Amino acid sequence: MFNKRVKIKDLLATEPKGQEVTVMGWVKGFRQNQFIALNDGSSNNNLQVVVELGTQDEATLKRLTTSASIKVTGELIPSLGKGQKMEVKAKTLEILGDSNAEVYPIQPKKHSLEFLRENAHLRFRTSTFGAVFRVRHTLAFAVHKFFNDKGFVYMHTPIITASDAEGAGEMFRVTTLPADNPPRNEEGGIDYKEDFFGKSTNLTVSGQLEGELGATAFGEIYTFGPTFRAENSNTARHLAEFWMIEPEMAFYDLEDNMDLAEEFIHYIIKYALEHNREDIEFLAQRLAEEEAALPKEKRSEMGLMEKLDFVVNNKFERITYTEAIDILLQSPAYKKKKFQYDVKWGIDMQSEHERYLVEKHFKKPVIVTNYPKDIKSFYMRVNDDGKTVAAMDILAPGIGEIVGGSQREERLDVLIQRMKDMHVPVDELSWYLDTRRYGTVPHAGFGLGFERLILFVTGMTNIRDVIPFPRTPKNAEF
Repeated sequence: MFNKRVKIKDLLATEPKGQEVTVMGWVKGFRQNQFIALNDGSSNNNLQVVVELGTQDEATLKRLTTSASIKVTGELIPSLGKGQKMEVKAKTLEILGDSNAEVYPIQPKKHSLEFLRENAHLRFRTSTFGAVFRVRHTLAFAVHKFFNDKGFVYMHTPIITASDAEGAGEMFRVTTLPADNPPRNEEGGIDYKEDFFGKSTNLTVSGQLEGELGATAFGEIYTFGPTFRAENSNTARHLAEFWMIEPEMAFYDLEDNMDLAEEFIHYIIKYALEHNREDIEFLAQRLAEEEAALPKEKRSEMGLMEKLDFVVNNKFERITYTEAIDILLQSPAYKKKKFQYDVKWGIDMQSEHERYLVEKHFKKPVIVTNYPKDIKSFYMRVNDDGKTVAAMDILAPGIGEIVGGSQREERLDVLIQRMKDMHVPVDELSWYLDTRRYGTVPHAGFGLGFERLILFVTGMTNIRDVIPFPRTPKNAEF
């Protein structure tokens, strides 16, 4: 029954010559008791199905409501109507699933993004989210293709871990102990020896530390999986559950790391533009209409297509953190007190600072290197000046930091001292330090938040709109 179905995307790329086809999908609209707009999710474009008057009984026609699913067999012929080059003249029509139009939430009209978040289980059926999630798929496929073609090993790092790779402490605990009366040790604390794993465990914040173990055996690996942060940030930029791409490479220094990250971003954006251009153009038009309602000073200087083409066709600017701070201090924005946060050497730059560098000063993506060691993680290699580390962040227009990485500290004695200085438990990470004890090598890696990349490519402005089921403070629906 179903194996003869032709996808609408494929059908729209063929020449209509009266050939018999079978299509299936959901009704987007039905007018004049004759014209069905049919969509099957393969494209944002609908296929027009023409039902000749008198060929279907009244009861069937009444069931052709928004989101009802149908199967149609008929002739693919050129269309005389405006807006489509072809249509299917129905010979047989079968309703596979009814939809009550009076209670179906996603009516054929414009809905707010907030309303669609409340109905996230159905929002995939809209044109906007159909385009977003097809682009998400393509970007995910491009990630795997890029690293596979370079000979990287795809490594699955654990979801449940006993380590805090970022040292931030914002972790979700994993436990089977009773919440109302957990066992206590002699000091009165929770006795995790009675827990499932016999120790305190949490959902992973990063696969990096385990990834380094793989890199020091295979040479080059990458992880691509979910990570979790119990950060109580209810903003348009934060999620409690998100996906991270984290390559780790042996025999790499900071410059090699930057080169790979830049090549990677160029590749996956170009891949999406080649394979989902229609979806991205639709999202670009949507963004342009949204921005037209904003005050002129809040509108983007470039449209979405222009911005993406600009990124893939230009080399990224490379500056040190010290140079970045100098630029900010000399900027008209700083002198006119337009920054909300102060600027001085040693600060962790805020999004407004990063976006100024990218959007106002250089007008292209920027890689900032050699950050103060006091604001970076323990595993980053200390530079010869003793004040900075061999870190790098890639800043993109519209969202600020999109990639964070570094050359890793390969010197055992320096790494142990850094851990002690930052109160990272040395004994608990002895397994990690073995990579430095037994054949240490210069190595590097970076992390890219997948959802931030999708924000950049789709032009969406809220990170909850680029992941199927967002997990945020006080929200774990669906």
